[in-house]
Amino acid sequence: MTVFFIGAGPGDPELLTKKAERIIGECPVCLYAGSLVPAEVVACAPEGARVLDTAPMTLDDTHAEIKMAHEKGFNVARVHSGDPSLYGAIAEQIRRLRADGIDYEIIPGVPAYAAAAAALGQELTIPEIAQSIILTRVSMKSTSMPAGETLENFAKTGATLAIHLGIRNLREIERQLVPYYGAECPVAVAYRVGWPDQMLIRGTLSDIREKAREAKITRTALILVGPALGEVADFKDSALYDPKMPHVLRPKVTL
Repeated sequence: MTVFFIGAGPGDPELLTKKAERIIGECPVCLYAGSLVPAEVVACAPEGARVLDTAPMTLDDTHAEIKMAHEKGFNVARVHSGDPSLYGAIAEQIRRLRADGIDYEIIPGVPAYAAAAAALGQELTIPEIAQSIILTRVSMKSTSMPAGETLENFAKTGATLAIHLGIRNLREIERQLVPYYGAECPVAVAYRVGWPDQMLIRGTLSDIREKAREAKITRTALILVGPALGEVADFKDSALYDPKMPHVLRPKVTL
């Protein structure tokens, strides 16, 4: 018996990996985070499967379901949004599985920042503009952040920021980032990417809070910040395809 932690992607059932879809379709028990994973994603579960939305459940509740499945020898599809390695709350589940000697496997999924970039139609790393992406979040009512992992420290890098769980804290995000990025730094808010009611809002650090308020977005949104999100036309081509930069797979081209 194995528990499969499955990354369901941002919401679009078509963004499930082939492996994820196959495993969900084979497991007699499916536990999915319904507040972030649409029911359509787990619609491929086999007929008669025990399919439960874990949104109203506790860790004790979900683990009890897994233990019952273990006793029956039933594999479990534990479906999380995005990629389970990022804010998937799987570490505490794995700790319990190990304590009880229950096998598990992790199936990666499309992370929210990648889906948001695709929906926005752009690259997040542009030569000599931004070459790093920092995935982070703000505390608010969730677990506190480790010392040193602050927006101010991350802002000092000038990298593209992908801020999770921060849509209700845009005023503080603006306060901390403006001194480093400037008030006119491009920002994008991606709401429920991949869902039928997906919404993408572009703005700047100075006006994104008002735009998000007007759109009545209060949850399930990712905030992207950085100069790479702007209308950048004057940037250097990547050296990857430069004929003057030969590499082992492309000999030097004589011009």
